[in-house]
Amino acid sequence: MSNHLLSPSFDNTALAFQYKSDAALKKARFLFKVMSNPLLVQVGTRLAPLSIKMGLPVKGLIRSTLFSQFIGGETLAQMIPVAARLGSFQVKVILDYGVEGKQGETFYDEARDQFVRVIDFAATQPNIPFISIKLTGLSRFELLAELHKRMISINKPLLERYELALNQLPPLLLNEWGRVCSRMEKICFHATSKKIAVALDAEETWIQEPLDALCAIMMELCNKKAPFVYNTYQLYRADRLTFLQSMHAFASSRGYISGAKLVRGAYMEKERKRAADLGYPSPINPTKEATDLLYNEALHFCINNLNQFGVIVASHNEESCLLAYNLLVEQGLPANHPHIHWSQLYGMSDNITFNLAAAGCSVSKYLPFGPIEDVVPYLMRRAQENTSVKGQTGRELGLIQKELVRRAQSA
Repeated sequence: MSNHLLSPSFDNTALAFQYKSDAALKKARFLFKVMSNPLLVQVGTRLAPLSIKMGLPVKGLIRSTLFSQFIGGETLAQMIPVAARLGSFQVKVILDYGVEGKQGETFYDEARDQFVRVIDFAATQPNIPFISIKLTGLSRFELLAELHKRMISINKPLLERYELALNQLPPLLLNEWGRVCSRMEKICFHATSKKIAVALDAEETWIQEPLDALCAIMMELCNKKAPFVYNTYQLYRADRLTFLQSMHAFASSRGYISGAKLVRGAYMEKERKRAADLGYPSPINPTKEATDLLYNEALHFCINNLNQFGVIVASHNEESCLLAYNLLVEQGLPANHPHIHWSQLYGMSDNITFNLAAAGCSVSKYLPFGPIEDVVPYLMRRAQENTSVKGQTGRELGLIQKELVRRAQSA
């Protein structure tokens, strides 16, 4: 049932923090205050991974601070109460097996099997419609870079570039890539059979081409009747809106629904530095305003073609989240239309997530899980992001403080 009468207000802290106790809110306030100090974050993000590698007893400290704020737990079993609590407030979950940085064929096969277990688990839960995966968890980075390099040298449409580049690969690399494709197929086919959607994360621009091609192939195989496979579009890239439109045209011509997870982007500093070091034009928009404009144009395009798109509005930007809602209202579409979904990271932007849920939207928390030592890279990125994204930590702190004052006054 849709609800357009209750437009989301992202300043409603009573709704935003209804699932947090006073103690949990105060703990979150402390963490965001720490993350507002760039020097502390810089030192901490260097020391934490090193301390774990050296076997120092820091896991307890990490577990009680960053881990509890941004990670659901270490095991799937620990996800059950977290997902259930979110579900009690009409918030869903995008489940992410958060292990990063491991390499080797044995690990890639183990990761494939773990993703299959995650899909099976999600299928038993009432509010986990999505899982998230990274292709770098299933493939060697250097292999992706090699295939990407060959693809961008060919001036043809995406899948034609892909086929021609494969024909150029030496037999050993071609066999290795075949194993990557097999892992991806196993995950996507299993997810589709269980009615669980798979969102494939975007990667750095210099390995993205084979990911885009493989994802397009999986979408054609799995998205005939409903969107089960989603590619991620980083709209801080100047070329992504055009690419999104071309992939929609291709999907329409082939008779399947295009899955699009829209994000602003995760590798801006790394991308700009590499472009400067190697002397090529930066693929990143020159200003935040340009990225915001592209993101909102992508929203317009997807929602104007919602019958042929599955869209995840994966954003912490209040204006963009509200724009998506208002575009649905303008078109007379329900806020819980099956082809649109909003999502924010667990531990951040609760004011967006819980107010969207109260307005009848399909919205989730992106919820990573995994052993502490394996999710440390993810945690370090969250700490750095909250320090570097202008206004993010201040906004979080202001909302938390506002809610604590409201609770004290109403006690």
